[in-house]
Amino acid sequence: MNAVIDARAELIGLCERGLKWYPETPAGRVDASAGRPAAVLVLFGVLDAVPARSGGAVPRDLDVLLLRRAATLSSHAGQIAFPGGRLEASDDGPIAAAIREAREETGVDPAGVEPLGTLPPMPVPVSNHLVTPVPAWWTRPSEVAAVDHDESVDVFRVPVGEMLDPANRANTQHTFGGGTYRSPAFIVGDRLVWGFTALVLARMFDELGWAEPWNPERIVEPDDL
Repeated sequence: MNAVIDARAELIGLCERGLKWYPETPAGRVDASAGRPAAVLVLFGVLDAVPARSGGAVPRDLDVLLLRRAATLSSHAGQIAFPGGRLEASDDGPIAAAIREAREETGVDPAGVEPLGTLPPMPVPVSNHLVTPVPAWWTRPSEVAAVDHDESVDVFRVPVGEMLDPANRANTQHTFGGGTYRSPAFIVGDRLVWGFTALVLARMFDELGWAEPWNPERIVEPDDL
């Protein structure tokens, strides 16, 4: 139990001190002022019964909630992502927006979600959004599933220990604005987490001291899986 408490406390500390996004990625090189405000829920918990890799810097049963976006969407189609979306006029800031979107997309019970704070907004130039990640702790289990199949087709929990396994880490390579950039990716089973979601998780894991040494020269493409 102490390891679980420590993980939650470390996430709170990260929200309080903040972080900087990778400056060498496209997200770190665009003007954020024109992006449309959005928020995502980065929901950690210990609700997953799927065995995770033991050892390392995190509890073996720590997991994070993710979903797969519908292949018919106009942006980030088919990608694995956090629950989230644009801020609406009725939202009282990014935390409220992230929780509302998570409930609409996954059916998660907001009463069992404890927001731990926010991280600095990250520009997402592909879809012209400025996205605020909202780390949260899943205090009470609730059933989750893809609620609107026009938006998402699958909802699942991924063991953090599996993502941190060096054998499951790689980079993807992208061309943007005349330059070529590498950005983090995670391979867990037949799922590839890349793009914005992997950038957020990788930066969080680095700042929290959870990451293990891995081979950044390993390049994977989304079509490889």
